Amino acid sequence: MDTMIGVIGGSGLYEIDGLRGAEWREVSTPWGEPSDRIITGEIDGVKMAFLPRHGRGHVHSPTSVPYRANIDALKRLGVTDVISVSACGSFREAMAPGHFVIVDQFVDRTFAREKSFFGPGCVAHVSMAHPTCPRLGDACFEAAEAQGITVHRGGTYLAMEGPQFSSLAESQIYREQWGCDVIGMTNMPEAKLAREAELCYASVAMVTDYDSWHPDHGEVDVTQIIQTLTGNAANARGLLARLPALLGRERSPCPHGCDRALEHALMTAPEKRDPVLLEKLDAVAARML
Repeated sequence: MDTMIGVIGGSGLYEIDGLRGAEWREVSTPWGEPSDRIITGEIDGVKMAFLPRHGRGHVHSPTSVPYRANIDALKRLGVTDVISVSACGSFREAMAPGHFVIVDQFVDRTFAREKSFFGPGCVAHVSMAHPTCPRLGDACFEAAEAQGITVHRGGTYLAMEGPQFSSLAESQIYREQWGCDVIGMTNMPEAKLAREAELCYASVAMVTDYDSWHPDHGEVDVTQIIQTLTGNAANARGLLARLPALLGRERSPCPHGCDRALEHALMTAPEKRDPVLLEKLDAVAARML
């Protein structure tokens, strides 16, 4: 199998530098339309796909992002590895604005989003004990260091519903009692859906602010975020451009089993499965169904 890197770009990231043969493609899915058209091309002989999570012009809120359609569309294109790039707030002094965090754990506090491709008629339970792919995370960390980015390997991402930012009380709870490291609005259910689609997933969180807990920085505001995003986005593009050389064109099975997540997940007996739902699962679960 050939590697194909799929990048889901968050706030401030709307392109990849150095993409050869770039072409914007429309991809239809049974879960609706993705956030935008997807640009495909190659870097260092490795196929890549880029999808702006909020759509060009930032038309989708964190809640209205069509997460299922986005992951399905990437799977249909042949993506094997998903890199999520997103802005975040920090609960740690050491994870300062401008730094990157390679997230390895999540606390999901979202509540208004469809979180699974499966349901009545075809039930499945995938493991989320380790929600990101260590192999892919290591490559992102190496690329960030090579780019000269101050990067932290490992961190817990609190996914909130939004679109409002945290209250001071919430920020203090997440930081002091729950031990979270960063906070954002978009990595869930994205990571869960990627696991159901048997895609390796890594999260690159770009710190823009200290949320609202820091006594010396005041509450977060959009102006502050945009200022930091400008520098972060340039670094993120450099990081992404280094990944093809690190991951290589030829892809072996994931050593952590991300690409086999459904092998023991399907619960519904074959004769009881809903054919309508099975048809919608033709891309994300084709290997098993």
